[in-house]
Amino acid sequence: MADMTGKSILIISMDAFEKSELFYPRSELKDAGATVHVASEEKGEIRSMDGLDWSDPVDVDKTFADVDIGDYDALVIPGGVANPDQMRTKETAVKIVRDFHAAGKPVAAICHAPWMLVEADILRGKRATSYPTLRTDLKNAGAKVVDEECVVDGNLITSRNPDDLPAFVKGITTAVTG
Repeated sequence: MADMTGKSILIISMDAFEKSELFYPRSELKDAGATVHVASEEKGEIRSMDGLDWSDPVDVDKTFADVDIGDYDALVIPGGVANPDQMRTKETAVKIVRDFHAAGKPVAAICHAPWMLVEADILRGKRATSYPTLRTDLKNAGAKVVDEECVVDGNLITSRNPDDLPAFVKGITTAVTG
């Protein structure tokens, strides 16, 4: 994996994120030398889901309102059904996605997280993938939907499910380090 020393990554999430889709990228990116922060609507901790069961929590480093995108090199959005579904109703979270995209910084979304890209209206004309149940939403948002483990189109990085996590993280590190 590429050396991420000196790079800062922001993960945005709320309760009910898919455990592996936050824990795996966070661990891999930290192991590569990156500083990784988790932001959510409120301080404290957010809880993961492992399949259909509640699982391990993660500490929140800052609130959505406290995020300064200038402090970060990339944005990562984990899935889980409920996490992006509730997060896309939070304008501060959607604004983070829009702002990262507008700044040309990598925006990485896996599984159900591309709902955030739909809500931010940044998929028009882009190739993207997601969990199969979201693909009509992506298409309706103007994306060219493909079924590949990791799709990189400009600064957007998308993957389908937890099985794609190694390719997803490789896409993130490549986008950040060149």
